[in-house]
Amino acid sequence: MEQISTIVAIATPPGAGGIGIVRLSGPDSPAIAKSLSGKRFTPRHAHFISIHDNESRIIDQGIGLYFKAPHSFTGEDVVEIQGHGSPVALQMIVDRCLELGAQLARPGEFSERAFLNDKLDLSQAEAIADLIESSTESAARAAIRSLTGEFSQKVQVLIDKLIALRVFVEASIDFPEEEIDFLAENDVAGRTRKVLEEFLQMKKLVRRGTLLRDATRIVLVGPPNAGKSSLLNALCRENRAIVSDIPGTTRDTLEHPIQINGYPVVLTDTAGLRENADIIEREGIKRARLALAAADLALVCIDDAASDEAQINQIIADEVPDGLGYCVVLNKADLAGKKVSRDGNRVSISAKSGEGVDLLCAWISDIVGYSGHGQGQILARQRHLDALKRAESHLQRGYDGFMDTGAGELLAEDLHLAAQALGEISGKMSADDLLGEIFGSFCIGK
Repeated sequence: MEQISTIVAIATPPGAGGIGIVRLSGPDSPAIAKSLSGKRFTPRHAHFISIHDNESRIIDQGIGLYFKAPHSFTGEDVVEIQGHGSPVALQMIVDRCLELGAQLARPGEFSERAFLNDKLDLSQAEAIADLIESSTESAARAAIRSLTGEFSQKVQVLIDKLIALRVFVEASIDFPEEEIDFLAENDVAGRTRKVLEEFLQMKKLVRRGTLLRDATRIVLVGPPNAGKSSLLNALCRENRAIVSDIPGTTRDTLEHPIQINGYPVVLTDTAGLRENADIIEREGIKRARLALAAADLALVCIDDAASDEAQINQIIADEVPDGLGYCVVLNKADLAGKKVSRDGNRVSISAKSGEGVDLLCAWISDIVGYSGHGQGQILARQRHLDALKRAESHLQRGYDGFMDTGAGELLAEDLHLAAQALGEISGKMSADDLLGEIFGSFCIGK
């Protein structure tokens, strides 16, 4: 069998600080700790220690903690040395550990070992990195829910239902002369349809989770002088974009990250869309359309005092990609002599005065699913959504085939493929290259 190595890394961020932590994991961790400090560590006790180099000179003083396998983060013997947060001193401790036989940890190797030792599943391990990188309170809370296994449990419930249905279908195949009646009497079609409905709800949850992690990309589009830049400034609550009465002031895309009701959003202001544009504006319009193609939502900004219904519908038909959610923002309500209001996917505002902007923020929260203060929200990644879509596709194909023929053989195989696709989320069915890609994106020491 392959000998398990002992790894070491600095587990605190780069730079000077009050406390710095060096982490060891592997079978030689207790022996290395004893060589460093001259003390034998008792599991789960804090030891005040002096850390020595190979000539018995003191490198630093601090606290040593020993977590005996399997009761540790990685499931292996783990030692954490808490010293002063001097980058030089911490590196000297790491160098001494390397001299004593440890190997420098790869990015994410501690979390990878926790996964391989069944301390975490793959989605929980990813949640660690997401929690570290979370930029809002909502994202941090959602990451914690994923880390504690809430997301994994929801996925496992779906997998268990697929497996139970598959076992039932395959059992009926042993009796081909009774198969169709047997499956019909036990409402296999109804049970499969119900699981498909649960997939739809899970897909909504995961999609919201991906937007919460990666931020919702909202693009502002519309004709020149509709007030797009004023709207960007109003949403940002600062003067990020140049505002002018001269048409075509905005020539390029301008991005700015903000929070709406505590959730991350990236706003993109774009050049005004019009036919008679000069060569620079045409490049700006081209970039506006590229931004729309990558957007999660579009805000179609219209001058309510200078536009009619036909013009609004034409802009939507020509510029908003099929399937992209959008809101028609009727700007300059003050000049049009109208009150701010919200009606479906239309919001009347005055970006200049800020009136109605709260109504627009409420629309964004509702359409993305950021209502309810994030209750039950999890943090998810695009690969989770991709796996869920593939699983749903297999299940839908199996259901359609079963409804056409009434036979269970193909349904059983598609149920198997759907469960396999879902298993990729938790890592129960994952290729080695996928694991390398995921853990390679972690920071060193985690």
